[in-house]
Amino acid sequence: MATTPRTRPRVLVLGGGLSGTLAAAALAPHSESVDIVERHALPDTPRPRRGLPQAGHAHMLWAGGADAIESLLPGTTRMWLGAGAHRVSIPNGMVSLSPGGWYRRCWPEAQYLISAGRDLVDWAVRSQALALAGVRLRAETEPVRLLGTRARVTGAVVRHRDGTEEALEADLVVDATGRSSRAPDWLAELGAPAVTETVVDAGVTYASRRYKAPIDTAGWPVINVQADARLEGAGTAGTILPVEGGEWMVSLSGTRGGEPTSDDDRFTEFARGLRSPLIAEYLDRAEPLGPVTVARNTANRRRHYEKSRVDGFIALGDSATALNPLYGHGMSAAAQGALALRDLAASGDITAPGFARRAQRAISRPAAAAWLLAVGQDALFPGAIARKPRFADRLTSRYVNRLITTACSDFTVVAALTDVMTLQTTGAALAHPRVLLAALRGPKLPPLDGPALNPAEEAVLLDGPSPRADDAGRRP
Repeated sequence: MATTPRTRPRVLVLGGGLSGTLAAAALAPHSESVDIVERHALPDTPRPRRGLPQAGHAHMLWAGGADAIESLLPGTTRMWLGAGAHRVSIPNGMVSLSPGGWYRRCWPEAQYLISAGRDLVDWAVRSQALALAGVRLRAETEPVRLLGTRARVTGAVVRHRDGTEEALEADLVVDATGRSSRAPDWLAELGAPAVTETVVDAGVTYASRRYKAPIDTAGWPVINVQADARLEGAGTAGTILPVEGGEWMVSLSGTRGGEPTSDDDRFTEFARGLRSPLIAEYLDRAEPLGPVTVARNTANRRRHYEKSRVDGFIALGDSATALNPLYGHGMSAAAQGALALRDLAASGDITAPGFARRAQRAISRPAAAAWLLAVGQDALFPGAIARKPRFADRLTSRYVNRLITTACSDFTVVAALTDVMTLQTTGAALAHPRVLLAALRGPKLPPLDGPALNPAEEAVLLDGPSPRADDAGRRP
């Protein structure tokens, strides 16, 4: 008797945001079909949508994440830039006050970042992913529970807009529903062991506002005033990002005891109280385009799915590792996780026993690197909910602070830190002999007494002419 040949695997992705569409891109070449379940309607243009409150805040897509997305979906970078996103060179395209002082801008490019509104970033990825063969979006459809046993997930039950429910079977289910994921509870309902969690929470509150820039933003830098965990009191920070439409996205933040508010009239006042008033001085010359948006759900939360032994289920992005947005690593870590998933899927059967655990381990590696960067700082702020720093943690913190101070005048160190910060390499790069030697020597030059602005950037503060920012030379 003839047997029916086995079809290629079916994949079900829960969540149609950035992580979900990247998961679809990773698995589409190795599947018969990929169904993306999303509870909200998704626009076909880069405009705001429900279910993405973080879109109202500044987002930096570091080089490590942008390169991963380009590998998964070639042509995405061209779409971003064509729609008005900015490619910002690092370190020379940043005006940044670190805990060690102002960075110089006289060096060549070490890495880059993509600066754009979150709606634009997601739209380009979504458009590319939904154009792939076999990928289908089921919008306005909400996942309500998983199907399967304690050993293997076999699908999910979803609820449609009209209230009816449907069981969708799949060979692999990917949870990309974000910070509020209910997957740990759903797995428990199947009898699977509890998913362990690690939480580090500095109590960061974000307040953001969009502005019409007072200058052509082509070539405009990222302006960043960082918090310093070594100082007494709350850690406050702020960022101006050039985004599409000749606008600035401005985000301010503070840890417990120093939080910004949603009061429009106090936004610039808060910026003026940062370690430098530079951001406030630029906001005095810009036009606000809407009210202040506030976010408080910013804890670092890591769900250790890599220790799970449940087949047929994977978690990606914030569903597995949610990071404090202050460091801008969420999108990049998710993208690198999706790229690791694609590479593993290319080497074997995604339905094979043990594949999900191997995939979760691969996904967790870039997330773990971003996690260490975030919690290493957050755990040091007053009132942080975290494990008390041990001797090794304090020693590492002292070394990193030494590197940050040295980086203000040493390209070897700033390049190494930039490679790590953009997730292009791991923290091991900071232990390279060249970097160790530079840290031992310390800063080569005295610290700058203020930000390294070029004439166009200075002209805005003087209310003078506004030439294109990329047409003027920079001073050190």
